[in-house]
Amino acid sequence: MDFGIVLQTTPPASRVVELSRLAETHGFSHVWTFDSHVLWEEPYVVHSAILQATRKVVVGPMVTNPATREWSVTASTYATLNEMYGPRTICGIGRGDSAVRTLSGKPTTLATLRESVHVIRELANGRAVEHRGRTLRLPWAPVTGPTNRTQVWVAAYGPKALQLTGEVADGFILQLADPDVAAWTIKTVKEAAERAGRDPDEVKVCVAAPAYVTGGSEAELAHAREQCRWFGGMVGNHVADLVARYGDGGEVPAALTDYVAGRKGYDYNQHGRAGNTHADFVPDAVVDRFCVLGDVQQHVQRVRDLQSLGVDQFALYLQHDAKEETLRAYGERVLPALAPPPVALS
Repeated sequence: MDFGIVLQTTPPASRVVELSRLAETHGFSHVWTFDSHVLWEEPYVVHSAILQATRKVVVGPMVTNPATREWSVTASTYATLNEMYGPRTICGIGRGDSAVRTLSGKPTTLATLRESVHVIRELANGRAVEHRGRTLRLPWAPVTGPTNRTQVWVAAYGPKALQLTGEVADGFILQLADPDVAAWTIKTVKEAAERAGRDPDEVKVCVAAPAYVTGGSEAELAHAREQCRWFGGMVGNHVADLVARYGDGGEVPAALTDYVAGRKGYDYNQHGRAGNTHADFVPDAVVDRFCVLGDVQQHVQRVRDLQSLGVDQFALYLQHDAKEETLRAYGERVLPALAPPPVALS
């Protein structure tokens, strides 16, 4: 199983780079960042610095969108980073949230998302594609073989977006760590892939959620919850859209939708920030389900539960006050507990 981290590109950028380097030292394979160019620094500039400072980690946005960035520019960015640092980029993409809404826009349609996935992947991997009525190719980008240098993974929650993911994406990003919701979404994605004539196992799965390691006391757990409650508010933006589209008793499970009944609004000035005052509606039970909190053994067990559902990567959001401590706990205690014991002789 792979492990990643998810960072905001909050100034100073050198801090983001240092956390990425530390994550690689502790055995993490992926570094993801938010992509919201008004709220934080330009991620692709920071990605270049991360790639320069590391040796192996794969870097990309969680997530970009097809609205605020022209697709051929996005593809050219990945192809350029691959030429400079080797095939170490990944594209996480969705319909758009903070990057779009801060400009008074709306998430794109699923049809637009579907088309953008195809165009970005083909161009980034050196292949020709139809785009804006013309056949385009990046003539300087080498054509890849059967394994894409840059994969495109789609973030989704709702039934139609999950179906699209199974049909066209290289991977599926679920931004919460509730095993029940994970089981439903993964099943939906894999079934859609099979109906589309794809091998379901080729669609990789990443679960991303805040992780906070405590010593096991109730006081420490209460503090961890307050540091991570913002995440339920962020997820609530997407869930509110689902409730508006599907209702609160239909295709989307109650485990995902019930808690947004008390949601009154959202302030993007506090997006992804510990102590977000617009996340008060998120109950402790949702924080516990959506995030991974507690002592080392509780983290190990939750990751094992997710792995048994077919999760290929767990990515830790580090928007809290224990970034280095969490990386250290995972690198020294969680990852070793999940790995097969090394054997010198057999």
